Amino acid sequence: MEREPLLAKQEKPLLDTQHNSIPSSLFTYLYVGHFFARWGARMWEFSVGLYMINIWPNSLLFAAIYGVAEASSTVLFGAIVGQWVDRLTYVKVLRLWLVAQNLAYIIAGGTVIALLKFSFLKSTNFTAFIFLVILTNISGAIAALSTLAGTILIEREWVVVMSEGHPPETLTKLNSIIRRIDLISKLGAPVLSGFVISFVSLTSSAVSLALWNAITIWVEYWLFISVYNGIPALGESSQRRVSRLSPSVEETESLLSDDGGNSALAEESCVMSIFGWIPCFDAWKVYWQQDVVLPGLALALLYFTVLSFGTLMTATLEWEGVPAYVIGLARGVSAVIGIAATVVYPILQSHISTLRTGLWSIWFQWFCLILCVASIFVQNGLLSASMLMAGVATSRLGLWMFDLSVIQQMQDRVPESDRGVVGGVQNSLQSILDLMTYVMGIIISNPQDFWQLTLISFMLVTLAALLYTVHIYHVRKHLFHFEKLFSWIQWSIRSPEKAEMLT
Repeated sequence: MEREPLLAKQEKPLLDTQHNSIPSSLFTYLYVGHFFARWGARMWEFSVGLYMINIWPNSLLFAAIYGVAEASSTVLFGAIVGQWVDRLTYVKVLRLWLVAQNLAYIIAGGTVIALLKFSFLKSTNFTAFIFLVILTNISGAIAALSTLAGTILIEREWVVVMSEGHPPETLTKLNSIIRRIDLISKLGAPVLSGFVISFVSLTSSAVSLALWNAITIWVEYWLFISVYNGIPALGESSQRRVSRLSPSVEETESLLSDDGGNSALAEESCVMSIFGWIPCFDAWKVYWQQDVVLPGLALALLYFTVLSFGTLMTATLEWEGVPAYVIGLARGVSAVIGIAATVVYPILQSHISTLRTGLWSIWFQWFCLILCVASIFVQNGLLSASMLMAGVATSRLGLWMFDLSVIQQMQDRVPESDRGVVGGVQNSLQSILDLMTYVMGIIISNPQDFWQLTLISFMLVTLAALLYTVHIYHVRKHLFHFEKLFSWIQWSIRSPEKAEMLT
């Protein structure tokens, strides 16, 4: 009996690329680094709504203003971040992402501590109070932009490069694991933060947020740089990006210095230089030319909603008297269902294709949200809140499967040269509609009127489902295989007859 080398058992490759195999330890580093990065983001995402409604009680105003500030930053600069990710090497993007994100969360945690500890500033020094609120909002916006850069780098670039030359299910598996890690963070971080807030204090949760990001930045960088150094394909892809951009720069310079007869080309260059100052002008143009623009719009519409455990819904539940740890647990249940979506998605996708998985997923989400609409008509406050949370939690199964479906369609159908730009614009579009949610929250800032926001959100989910259905019909020229349904009915009718004949 031959024995395999011990090293082969420890470093069994998960993928065989064209150049070399990728040891399983590098995948572990990628997953752990992603977990650390997402955990800090999810802690802040859950807690900020509770911070804001405690800083300015009995109103959604400050929570909505924070949401506007964060979403506006992505609207204005999201596509630019995508272009920036495309134009820099992977290592530069990695460093800037981790430094900006963690530093922003440390500053945000510090300002929240000051606002909570010195709450008397509202009456004694309103200027200092507003300055701290503005600094919190700016820090949150910078953290959101840097998180976007990291999302594009890992989810839209690295996993695609690592799965190149392999069957489609390889990319599906990587996408599902990355999303599962994000949802595990969405499960654990709110539950832990909710218990800290409920049984210790809000201030303690802000301190833990700042400490987490101060400690983990070094670990995250070491893990990600180990992955980069251990996978030659990532280095090669990074160099291709740089070399791809270099000729275009030289071509532009020669065009501008040309005094000859290329006046038409020079004129075109002049026009582009005029519009070049407009943020993300070229990026949006590239996005609208993609085949997956309708799925992208449908996914973005799902961000125009308060039917999620986001800032506005969390603040409303807090106002209704639901304890923070209960909200955290409900959000944890929501995340567990989301994690289940990452397990169900690869199975469903392998049987009915990516396109049709998206169709079934978005309509399943719509069906679950009917419970949220029904909660509006329930007079019992506790029962109504429970129905709202249950509807949102169960709908996550459809939401995250639809999210994975659209992401995979973009990975498959968007050219490598445009992936960063399209990813940046997609996030900008999502943030535009997320911004509209918070604008609605400012206009309808009384928590008693949350039912109006619920109805608007449900109608927009309906619109998203219809848009994606139109896309499916446009691509496949049909929605259902009626001939298969008829065959199944005929088989069902004949089966009892065959059974009787045999008896």
